[in-house]
Amino acid sequence: MSDRSALDEAAKGIVGVYRRHAAAFDRVRNRSLFEKAWLDRFVDAMPDGRSVLDLGCGMGEPIASYLVKRGCRITGVDSSPPMLDIARGRFPDHRWLEADMRTLSLDETFDGIIAWDSLFLLSTDDQRKMFPIFAAHSEPGTVLLFASGPKASESLSTFEGETLYAGSLENDEYRELMSANGFAVIHHINDDPDCDFHTVWLARRQ
Repeated sequence: MSDRSALDEAAKGIVGVYRRHAAAFDRVRNRSLFEKAWLDRFVDAMPDGRSVLDLGCGMGEPIASYLVKRGCRITGVDSSPPMLDIARGRFPDHRWLEADMRTLSLDETFDGIIAWDSLFLLSTDDQRKMFPIFAAHSEPGTVLLFASGPKASESLSTFEGETLYAGSLENDEYRELMSANGFAVIHHINDDPDCDFHTVWLARRQ
């Protein structure tokens, strides 16, 4: 199999990995909340309603858990039913939906949209298609937070013996996609040393 074919196959298989290994991911997920500073920026920039669409919400910890503590109302979306079952058990007063973020159409808007460590699991083509979906679920003032890679790249790793895909566009392309869909960047850091070297974007719908 060529390198290109291996990347494409891994990108197509991402949903299955998290369906099969939800318990393992829950067990190993870092809960130190190194994301806290960015989550605080996200919440503080949001309109007062604080309704949040969490794309790729997983089992709800630590991201949704912290947002709940900050007074947010969560609509979590994930393609893994076992992960959603864990989230529902932990946060029964919030909404957890089984859906593919790549085709999401809820016919409603939110004060904040977050795709933390989920957008870069999509193929680069699918990432490009996500920005109109962000826009469709936002209105003027909606805040968008997501993590990407620091530059255009595609790579493979393993989890529980299965192949995981990760991809990123160039920074300039992310900026262009946000601008084309009505978002203006508020804050951005490549390889943030205070956030476990994540590359993070915070933007607001104009």
